[in-house]
Amino acid sequence: MDEAIRAIDAVLREITLFAAAGLLIGGIDDLLVDLLFLRHRWFGQGADTALTNLPAPAVRSRFAVFVAAWDEAAVIGQMLATASTTLDHPDFRIFVGLYPNDRGSIDAAARVAEADPRIILVIGEKNGPTTKADCLNTLWRALQRADARTETATTAVVLHDAEDVVHRDELRVFETFIVDHRVVQLPVVPLIKRSSRLVSGHYADEFAENHGKGVIVRRSLGAGMPLAGTGCAIAVPMLATIARMRGGDPFDASSLTEDYELGLRIAELGGRAAFARVRDADDMLVAVRAFFPDRIDAAVRQKARWMTGIALAGWDRTGWARWHRIGDHWMRMRDRRAPLAVIVLGFAYAALLGWGIVGAIHWGWAVRWPMPGGPDWLVEVNLMLLGWRLAMRMAFTGRAYGWREAWWSVPRFVVGNYVALLAARRALTRYVAMLRGAPMVWDKTRHAFPDAHDLRTQ
Repeated sequence: MDEAIRAIDAVLREITLFAAAGLLIGGIDDLLVDLLFLRHRWFGQGADTALTNLPAPAVRSRFAVFVAAWDEAAVIGQMLATASTTLDHPDFRIFVGLYPNDRGSIDAAARVAEADPRIILVIGEKNGPTTKADCLNTLWRALQRADARTETATTAVVLHDAEDVVHRDELRVFETFIVDHRVVQLPVVPLIKRSSRLVSGHYADEFAENHGKGVIVRRSLGAGMPLAGTGCAIAVPMLATIARMRGGDPFDASSLTEDYELGLRIAELGGRAAFARVRDADDMLVAVRAFFPDRIDAAVRQKARWMTGIALAGWDRTGWARWHRIGDHWMRMRDRRAPLAVIVLGFAYAALLGWGIVGAIHWGWAVRWPMPGGPDWLVEVNLMLLGWRLAMRMAFTGRAYGWREAWWSVPRFVVGNYVALLAARRALTRYVAMLRGAPMVWDKTRHAFPDAHDLRTQ
């Protein structure tokens, strides 16, 4: 029995050492991003801009808002009614992409469109679901027909999801930035469901940090800016250029994460990108707000789609930047590190569980318990990096949602890891299916539209 215990100890030491080394690499990677952000802010860069400081546009822009919808009867009507009455701009139309076999969404959207000619329903020829990009291509062709018919030119296409709450001033922000940029991205602010604070809230923590720091560092390095798929405006001439290169459609219908790939493609074509953090007169961030999945299974489906499209298929589809774009290479590697990070996390949690069990065995058999594997300094450095990571997460969550949510971000850090572990298996299964020729379809999650109370309590 002693030999068996020693063998188990040896295996656990190797597992612990692997996990500790992986955590060290990932921790240093995150620390470098934090230091670059702090340096950025030290020199007075990256601060939010006041809406009142934006220059008035010399020429008014014309916007087309694209909303792709599949099985969204529960939210599409409220979203369209809210957007059409909230957006403060004299010249916009909302194009809603629908499927002929989705009668519920068609009826819900039609009830709102009847009272507002700016809402244009576009029912595609294919039954759903296809992919979101395929639906967006249907809207693109509808926009071209509409512009040709009215002999007008749309300035930019704005992408939104069917569950989004728009900010009244977003088109004014887009109008200012699109003059000198080919694409503009607003921050995304996930709303936290009080009944599911751990699951829905972990999205809030992640977006608060990524859109409060990550994207800002990315832009400071000159790296391409992936789009969030919502709350972004793309200049029509840029989309037309991509469409010509792709044979007619600007969005890649075979992609699960067309937004991520489109942002990188625009950067490769030399299009300037802006990440616009602007605050309105009430000091509220001009951003997209929406509920994200509030159940583990739904969160796993969504995270698996992101992981498949960005970290697995994205590696094949988008490749790397030009050899001298070191910052871009680094950021793309960070985008694709999720599968490896999940492996490291799995080993780390296995080591924690294993040492707990082994400790009980040693105590029961009165066998001397060796210390977990790895040099002491490695454990100490990882603990310090973990403490720093949690402190940064709390800081950005606190900035966006207040300090009560900042404290909640600590247990949600573990929830996020758990979701990632489950999503990795699903992502790998989907990726293998893709390699074998399986068709890509819209793996969507159920959505809910927030009411006034939900917005007030955030």
